[in-house]
Amino acid sequence: MADDYDDEIDLSSLPDDELVEQMHDDLYDGLRDEIIEGTEILLERGWEATKVLDEALVEGMRIVGIDFRDGILFVPEVLMSANAMKGGMAILRPLLAETGAEPIGKVIIGTVKGDIHDIGKNLVAMMLEGAGFEVINLGIDNPVENYLNAIEEHQPDIVGMSALLTTTMPYMKVVIDTMVEKGIRDDYIVLVGGAPLNEEFGKAIGADAYCRDAAVAVETAQTLIAERHAA
Repeated sequence: MADDYDDEIDLSSLPDDELVEQMHDDLYDGLRDEIIEGTEILLERGWEATKVLDEALVEGMRIVGIDFRDGILFVPEVLMSANAMKGGMAILRPLLAETGAEPIGKVIIGTVKGDIHDIGKNLVAMMLEGAGFEVINLGIDNPVENYLNAIEEHQPDIVGMSALLTTTMPYMKVVIDTMVEKGIRDDYIVLVGGAPLNEEFGKAIGADAYCRDAAVAVETAQTLIAERHAA
């Protein structure tokens, strides 16, 4: 019976606060169509695009991120949530651009050379985008040249590297060492992540931070960008 009831919730009949809460639930459940509908309803009611983004989508993904971190949700479910979020973002992005809402910062992110794992990296990319960053996703198996070219082309604030194999982890140091050689290392925040890494490894290779998961990556990126702007 409860399922029948859930199917029949008329989003447009809900007051704003209940609609936002329902959107948090729908994001959690990965319901893309409902997120698109909810986004459109809030905009029709005169909500600013930035408000819809912050209160409905980003807050919803923050809840998803916490439960992912705590092992209550798993990767397939979080990918469904992120995909639902993308549905809402597709509507908001042009509106945010119109209002001149500046992204918090720009991030290039990619899996390093020799490594073809991308689920975790894509999750980080989606969560960062959901938190208001502009993200350039370089994909998998990136040699140092790819990072350098992307840095030159996009002038990011943050360079993110991912590895899931112990054999490809050392390549992160190759990228950082090359940035040092070129005299550009200090111009960028370097974040690293992936299952086999830890904080000691991040420090040893000269990264600014090691990020345990997507939720931590977003928090770390926000903190380090804020510190940079303050300085």
